[in-house]
Amino acid sequence: MHKLQGKRALVTAGAQGIGLAISRQLLAAGCDLFVHYRSSAAAARALEPEAKALGRQYAHSAADLTKPEECDRLVGEAVGFLGGLDVLVNNAGSLVARKLLSEADEAFWSEVMSLNVGSARRVTRAAAPHLTAAAKTGGGASIVNLSSLAGRKGGHPGSLVYSTAKGAILTFTRALATELGPLGIRVNALAPGMILGTSFHNTHTSPESAQATVAGIPLGRGGNADDVARAAVFLASEYDGFITGATLDVNGGVYSA
Repeated sequence: MHKLQGKRALVTAGAQGIGLAISRQLLAAGCDLFVHYRSSAAAARALEPEAKALGRQYAHSAADLTKPEECDRLVGEAVGFLGGLDVLVNNAGSLVARKLLSEADEAFWSEVMSLNVGSARRVTRAAAPHLTAAAKTGGGASIVNLSSLAGRKGGHPGSLVYSTAKGAILTFTRALATELGPLGIRVNALAPGMILGTSFHNTHTSPESAQATVAGIPLGRGGNADDVARAAVFLASEYDGFITGATLDVNGGVYSA
């Protein structure tokens, strides 16, 4: 992934779980990095010595990505620190809670859609001019959106709203790839399956459900955050490549399209 050497990256929700693994692997691949977090200040600070040891520039900031002004501020801070932006990873999102159709009221739909789809839209809108500028001088720029296997298959009971939001991320990715391609910006998505050891599954998936899911995975194991991070770094490193509008499934063979 030597093509990422000296590239400038912003990762949302980049201080925990899959986002943290992506942040670490982008640093290892040579990126200077700006990490967004909502409440994981200590985890974001803990990356500082790792970045310093690698000789990379690194900073972080908290922001509420459900608010447009906070997204604009975050991108402004990242660009100000990094001196530009080559790579954007839209990782922020949450299932929030498991609710069936009958239980999910208007406020819940709005919350989940704003956290998952709205955050990506707001940050991307703010970042697009800077990615465009980088593409003109650096041979290309890259956006990686985090979706989910739930966005492919519909998810388990109670994940209707989340699955709908993650499905929207896949359509957002394809449409944005068409719109931003002429500007030199590639846009791709990742659809992780059962990724163990993350707060998402620790919170929302019972051990029995996880065991049943793993039993149906052809590779015979659940994934981990580094499995997803390696795929994210690959898509980011192909900033001057020919892959755009694509979704890379990271699920051990459960689903492919």
